[in-house]
Amino acid sequence: MSDKKGSIFGGMLLISGSCIGAGMLGIPILTGLAGFFPSLIALFVTWAFMTSTGLLLVEANSWFDSNANILSMVGKTLGKTQRAVSWVIYLLLFYSLLVAYTVGSGNIFSTFLNTSFDLAIPDWLGSLFFVLIFGGIVYLGTRPVDLSNRLLMIGKSACYLGLIFLGFGHISFEKLMHSDLTYTAMAIPLLITSFGFHNMIPTITRYMKGDLKRVKTTVLGGSLLALCVYLIWEIIVLGIVPVDGPNGIAASLVRDQDASQTFVEYLGVSWISSFAQGFAFFAILTSFLAQSLGLVHFWEDGLDLPMTKRENPWICLLALGPPLIISVSYPKLFFQALSFAGGICAVILFGIFPVWMVWKGRYVKNKTSSYQFFGGRPILVVIFAFATFVFIYQLSSMFKKLF
Repeated sequence: MSDKKGSIFGGMLLISGSCIGAGMLGIPILTGLAGFFPSLIALFVTWAFMTSTGLLLVEANSWFDSNANILSMVGKTLGKTQRAVSWVIYLLLFYSLLVAYTVGSGNIFSTFLNTSFDLAIPDWLGSLFFVLIFGGIVYLGTRPVDLSNRLLMIGKSACYLGLIFLGFGHISFEKLMHSDLTYTAMAIPLLITSFGFHNMIPTITRYMKGDLKRVKTTVLGGSLLALCVYLIWEIIVLGIVPVDGPNGIAASLVRDQDASQTFVEYLGVSWISSFAQGFAFFAILTSFLAQSLGLVHFWEDGLDLPMTKRENPWICLLALGPPLIISVSYPKLFFQALSFAGGICAVILFGIFPVWMVWKGRYVKNKTSSYQFFGGRPILVVIFAFATFVFIYQLSSMFKKLF
């Protein structure tokens, strides 16, 4: 084994780090109505689905050179039309996530100022402040974002560990016994977003110098690490906060509040709610910085703009302006934006397209690789069927809310 190949543990952290972010804040709220044990089913099914499609991308990525990304893989395998569709979906995914993060930041800022200083401000003002301050870091370029992200990751980890340490003593197993299977499917679109590491596959493959066995281990380990983090988070939130009541899970969903705000509403000002707020702030911010920078680079690459030390200010405005306008106009879109990102955009880009690419590559173009995902045609049909179910479910849910 060459020393020049990347560390499997380091790769696992890259995979899990790309999963664990602001979407995690919504998981207990959307799974809470179903209850802890039904949410386990949703978590394991979604993890298996997203890990499988990630491994399908590992196979597809091995057919091309090291510079291939998801969009180029789609174009080379499925054609120019599908590449154009994936380009649009990719933009929708980024913008949907940034809308959710911008809305979430406004909610967190207003809750923090209200509980800590008895200062009431509208959520949209918190969103505006958030984008102006941290959008400036994005404008400064990759290096400042990287350094900021390292510090924020330390804060996020510390708050999460503090929450675990203090929270386990307050868990009620009676609350974990709540179960209503009819709500189980509702959380799957958000869970898909929370397991969205697929854009990292080409990077991980290059990092491992094309050693697909190590890439497979990295993907499995990294996604499993994210799953464990989510399970602990579920136990803490659903074991402390009741489903019903004025400050319960159901009320938080109606008010579009994430799990950190639910802690504050239910427990009041306490160390647990403070750690929850801190975790939420760091989770939102790390996700915002990463996705904002990714969207800026996506536009710069698509428009063939030169790379400079600082980002193009007009591209930053193009990336951050629309999400800010939408979040100010519709300040209750946290869960809707995350569900749209997962149930529509991510399920097509990271669910349907990987199956389609591997099917066409294997059985039409007769491409081969040193790694092939197990199961053959039957498992591809099952994965495609599940992806289609999630897409139809989310589409029908959106139409019900509109009409």
